[in-house]
Amino acid sequence: MPLRLRQLVFASEKHSDIKRLQTVLGLREGYVDPGVGEFGLTNGVFALGDQFLEVVVPTEPDTTVTRFINRTQSTGGYMAIFQTDNIERVRAASDTAQIRRVWNIDLPDISASHFHPADMGAAIISIDEPRPPETWRWGGPDWTGQATEGAIQGMDVSSPHPGALHSRWSKIFGEDPKMAGVNFIKGDREMITAFRLKIAKPEAVLFRAQQAGLAVQDESFWYRGVQVFVQGD
Repeated sequence: MPLRLRQLVFASEKHSDIKRLQTVLGLREGYVDPGVGEFGLTNGVFALGDQFLEVVVPTEPDTTVTRFINRTQSTGGYMAIFQTDNIERVRAASDTAQIRRVWNIDLPDISASHFHPADMGAAIISIDEPRPPETWRWGGPDWTGQATEGAIQGMDVSSPHPGALHSRWSKIFGEDPKMAGVNFIKGDREMITAFRLKIAKPEAVLFRAQQAGLAVQDESFWYRGVQVFVQGD
């Protein structure tokens, strides 16, 4: 099975931004994952179809999210999580390519590895193998009943050398990342610049984004330094 983009993550220093995203996109009830407390965070995770949008917020002064916000001035996406059906192949490929794994977990229902952003470029990338594949621990035990109609269609990643970044990611993916919805574009620095969503009534989403004080342009709005494109069926 090709890798699949399963979850996208925003970072914010404000807890109120969790509710703000929920309101703008018209999402149903979110899940607060107690496991992120290990990283000095709280969060909100929202199901969009069988994929997920997450906002992480630091609860401690010195966390990877705090450093990311300070370094980027809240520009760019924080993390992207992809689904695989062979985590051992992914881990072996990362070790061969000398791309550091900074966190690993193996539970009965999911295995996951986070890869160092300095080695991968652009953001923290996680590759996870859920068992069975249609499940997703990070969405909470009741996510299927809280899913909003829609889907994550892809994301844009910029780099001064997009071809080199594309090649680096391909070493881990074992395939062309474009198959998982990743677009590599020319930019001043390595970062996730855009999330691309399919969602019902995108015109209502853009209206709510404007009402919430967010910048709106054509079929997109800006949230936490990410351009979020919304498209209907």
